[in-house]
Amino acid sequence: MENILITGGCGFIGSNFIRHIYHAHPNFRIFNIDVLTYAGNPENLRDIERLESEKPKNERRYQFICGDICDDKLLAGIFSMYDFSLVINFAAETHVDRSIISMTDFIRTNIGGVRALIEAVRNYEVPRFVHISTDEIYGDVLQGYSTEDTMLRPSNPYSSSKAAADLIVQSFIRTHRVPAIIIRGSNNYGPYQYPEKLIPLAVTNLIEGKKIPVHGKGGHMRSWLHVEDFCRAIDLIATQGPLYEIFNVSGEEKTNLEVLTMIARHLGKDLSVHKEHINDRPGADLRYAPDSTKLKKALGWQPMHRIEDSMGDVAQWYLNNREWWNAIKTKKEFLEHYVKQSKGQWS
Repeated sequence: MENILITGGCGFIGSNFIRHIYHAHPNFRIFNIDVLTYAGNPENLRDIERLESEKPKNERRYQFICGDICDDKLLAGIFSMYDFSLVINFAAETHVDRSIISMTDFIRTNIGGVRALIEAVRNYEVPRFVHISTDEIYGDVLQGYSTEDTMLRPSNPYSSSKAAADLIVQSFIRTHRVPAIIIRGSNNYGPYQYPEKLIPLAVTNLIEGKKIPVHGKGGHMRSWLHVEDFCRAIDLIATQGPLYEIFNVSGEEKTNLEVLTMIARHLGKDLSVHKEHINDRPGADLRYAPDSTKLKKALGWQPMHRIEDSMGDVAQWYLNNREWWNAIKTKKEFLEHYVKQSKGQWS
């Protein structure tokens, strides 16, 4: 058995990755550390916990640790105890809207947390460290595509904090030869996504008969990637990819309005009746365009989901799991931000 550490495993992508790797790699004993901020939800992994509860204790392969990656002492204890062969960092504050209103948590987790984590990786000589970055660090790409060598031009507080973390990892690779890999993913969609993000917010608001707040004219172009395809890419890179490399993982280019039109069609709704255009984000990025040619050539990865074909299944998942998202959307942490988000208020 190999011990692997997943940080932020109760979030959207982290929980989907744990589910993927639990079934794909029966030789992995998975440790999930998550501080359970507003977006960290233990309900995301109840199915894995149920499977584990049916096994004898000596055969269980998943363990949750409630803890903060910024806590150096906690990390030292965990790293010294479990001798990890692989660490994958998903832990991050991720919502651009929230970062515009206040950047404090983004600095602490996205920069301070990565600093603490990579120092632990170095001190305890972990053989492989994978850092999950984002295509948003390239900033606005009005023409062409962003390769892994493209200059970083983050436009908002969230993406600037992720760019800083990305550079910290690069510096540890260069200075300390830490065996790390950086993965820059594009906009993910799929089950268990916190419903302040565009797709789950749109689906759940349509189910509830509420308006969908649309930034500006809704023409912002994004690269949409199903979370299952992203998880397969991370698995491939983490287990087979060469060290010291950076890989983009991209999906399909669609505008926000094109995506919303798909969702409305699958739910049998008239989007024109249910959308409400609000003030755009200050300094909003109009287009992200990561190029994942390097990953496809080096490791043979290809996405399996097309957003047009997948959107019906995604919408159906939220229809079938109303209890899951209703519990989130009635909490104070969601409601306080949604009041500002739905009105395009940025202070």
